[in-house]
Amino acid sequence: MVIKTRPDLRWSDVTPRAAYVGRREFLQAVGLAAAAGGAGLLSASDLEAQTGQKIPNVKKGPFGTDEALTPYKDVTTYNNFYEFGTDKDDPSRYAHTLKTRPWDVTIDGAVAKGGKFALDDLIKPYQLEERIYRMRCVEAWSMVIPWIGFPLGELLKKVEPTEKAKFVEFTTLRSAEQMPGQRSPVLEWPYKEGLRLDEAMHPLTILAVGLYGEVLPNQNGAPLRLVVPWKYGFKGIKSIVRIRLVESQPHTAWMDSNSSEYGFYSNVNPEVDHPRWTQAKERRIGEFFKRPTLMFNGYGDQVASLYAGMNLKKYF
Repeated sequence: MVIKTRPDLRWSDVTPRAAYVGRREFLQAVGLAAAAGGAGLLSASDLEAQTGQKIPNVKKGPFGTDEALTPYKDVTTYNNFYEFGTDKDDPSRYAHTLKTRPWDVTIDGAVAKGGKFALDDLIKPYQLEERIYRMRCVEAWSMVIPWIGFPLGELLKKVEPTEKAKFVEFTTLRSAEQMPGQRSPVLEWPYKEGLRLDEAMHPLTILAVGLYGEVLPNQNGAPLRLVVPWKYGFKGIKSIVRIRLVESQPHTAWMDSNSSEYGFYSNVNPEVDHPRWTQAKERRIGEFFKRPTLMFNGYGDQVASLYAGMNLKKYF
């Protein structure tokens, strides 16, 4: 299919979301048409988390899958975001209380050029890309989501990690007034996650600011979340306020909660079962039958070399 674009194409010329959800043709058009606008984001108001607001200046990114997309409604109403409750529909019901502007992100630790950055200033230098990724939850369900973001590695290079930087620790906003789930002791707040530095620098790893051509909804981790497609979903920390580079493996929320069930690496691995269910199969949201789980969620060709020689049953 050949899609032609015009430099003067306006977002109002594009098919409404109701007509394009699940259609790859529209997503390709968004990527191609938006690329004509150049790199970077616009002002803060352009990224306010408002339902249906389009993100301009997006190009088609690499590493995408051609599998059928999970419907927008499911992606935005079936979520794990315990800061807003433990039921799957709690985030979509309660996340409207989150205020995503102003929003600052602190980058510190073992870096030469750290600091506290306004989110829009942090994002503006980067060309936003659409990445269609398979996403696998540790609870054995999966989705295919068209994220919009930029490689985390590009940001980390800019702040210049020092020789002591071996891991990256991420921290979510802590605000029980805005995040009512934090009033419950279900986890230790604020939520924290971590990656090895080489995992964070891998080109598959992105910081997302949108999905389906639009600003990231609050329930999906607005205004900034991590996406690591070969790992289980709980590694994708949401509403990030701090990125810290450290020498030692950081503590993470789910490891601190239950280290026998949730490991630091959290790679999608059908050979390592969760203590309470098998990981050999998964249910794609919207499908009735289960499908086999792919090693590294199908991204083994790109990431298996990161774990050469490691016992992936021990380091799960």
